[in-house]
Amino acid sequence: MKKLLTTLALLSAIAVSAEPVHICKGQFAFCGASGTTVTGKDIVVLGQTFKEGMSVCPVMTGNAVANFTLMQNSCDAPKGKVWSLFASFTTVPQAPTWATAPTVTRTFVTTNEPGGGMSNMWSMLCDIQPKKTNGVTLANCYGPMNESPWTNNSVPVGATFVTQAAAGSPNPVGGRVPAELAGKTK
Repeated sequence: MKKLLTTLALLSAIAVSAEPVHICKGQFAFCGASGTTVTGKDIVVLGQTFKEGMSVCPVMTGNAVANFTLMQNSCDAPKGKVWSLFASFTTVPQAPTWATAPTVTRTFVTTNEPGGGMSNMWSMLCDIQPKKTNGVTLANCYGPMNESPWTNNSVPVGATFVTQAAAGSPNPVGGRVPAELAGKTK
């Protein structure tokens, strides 16, 4: 039931998004189970400035959902880079060991506390790390802190989000849960 509600939340959010959604095939970074550290820099997304965050994410291969507005209408990333995209996984390599582990979808509420925000890495460009960790290719992905992947608006404190990052991960990568589903996922 939880997985169904999460999928419905994602599809609902994509359906109301004005962004051109596309399916890309090939390599991509999956950040849905990652936390984020603030870099101290700013990043501009669709004309709006946000604090920048960096997530370390495993590089996966397959079909993934992309926001073409942010990707110059192309799935192709420059050499040595990949796009951070969304796909549904039941297991992925996860920090800190990067061993493959089951994904657990959970909700969280943003706070003002350090690490209590959220990050959006969807369709952001990532640098592939030169060396594998525990046999896993990783990428450093850079994206906005506290920016909605669906509206490009700032995220208010107290907003409910869904993520697959482990509880306690700082500033988890996530997407906003539609209000009608916010109380139905845990």
